[in-house]
Amino acid sequence: MSEQSTDLRETVRQRYAAAAVKVTEGGTACCGPLPVEVDENFGSTLYAADERDALPAEAVAASLGCGNPTAVAELREGERVLDLGSGGGIDVLLSARRVGPAGKAYGLDMTEEMLALALTNAAKAGATNVEFLKGTIEAVPLPANTIDVVISNCVINLSTDKPAVFAETFRVLKPGGRIGVSDVVADDALAPGQRAQRGDYVGCIAGALSFAEYRHGLEAAGFTDIEIAPTHQVADGMHSAIVRAVKPVEAKDAAAPTASGEACCGVSTCSAPTETSADPALTVGEAKTASGCGCQN
Repeated sequence: MSEQSTDLRETVRQRYAAAAVKVTEGGTACCGPLPVEVDENFGSTLYAADERDALPAEAVAASLGCGNPTAVAELREGERVLDLGSGGGIDVLLSARRVGPAGKAYGLDMTEEMLALALTNAAKAGATNVEFLKGTIEAVPLPANTIDVVISNCVINLSTDKPAVFAETFRVLKPGGRIGVSDVVADDALAPGQRAQRGDYVGCIAGALSFAEYRHGLEAAGFTDIEIAPTHQVADGMHSAIVRAVKPVEAKDAAAPTASGEACCGVSTCSAPTETSADPALTVGEAKTASGCGCQN
C-alpha cells in the first residue's frame, strides 16, 4: 500500500472512530444519544421509522450510510450475511432479524471504537446470531464460499483499493451468492479531479467510482447480473445508488482449500494472509479454536 493510501485509510479510521466516540460518550438528546452530524442525504433518516424504533438508539445515532442495503438485499431465513464496514451495527442487526435464528449476520470493521459500539448495540438488541470481526474490506477474515449475501452501506467508496474489495467480496460469496450494496457513484462524465471538487474523501465523495468504473470493477472480479440504480443525488453529479450483482453458480475460487484437504490448525496456509478455514461453516478463528491450535494470529 502506498504512503498516500495508508494516510487516507488512517484519516478514514480517525473520522469514524470519532463518530463512535461521539455516540458512546457524547451528549444526549431528549430521546437518546445525539446522532452523528450528517446532511439529509446520509444517516438514519434513510431507514423506515419502524426499523429505527426496533433498534438500540446508539445504533441508529451512529448511522452514516447513504442508503438502506437491507431493504434491497432480499435477505431470506437461514442465510449468512456479511456487512462490509459495519460501523455501529445498524445493518447487521437489521440483517440478523431478517435471516432469523437459523441464519447469521457478520459485521466487518477496522475501527476499534465502532466495533466496541456495535458489540454493545448487539447486546442491547439481544441479537445472538451476529458476529463482529476486526479487519479491512480489502482482506476479509472469512473463508471462501461461505457467505450468501454481502451488503455494505456507503463504505466501498472509502477504500483505496477497490479491486481488492470486489475480489474479496467475490471470494467469500458462495457460488450463486449476491451483493446488495448502497454506495456513492459518480456520473461517467466526471473525472476524479471533478469528483474531489464536490467533496472530500472521508465524506464519501472524492473516492467514489463512476457508474462505468463500478460496473467494470465488478465484472473484472467475476460478477454477473450487475445493476447500478441511482436513488438520490448527494452532490452535483454524485448519487447514492443501489448496486446488485451475482457470483455465478459455476464460479470457482482460487483461494479455496486444496483438494488434499490437508490443513494446519484447521485452516489452509496457516498464518498466511490467504489462510482459509478447512470447514466452510467456520471462520478462521473458530477453526483454530476448534483444532486447539496455538497459532492464533
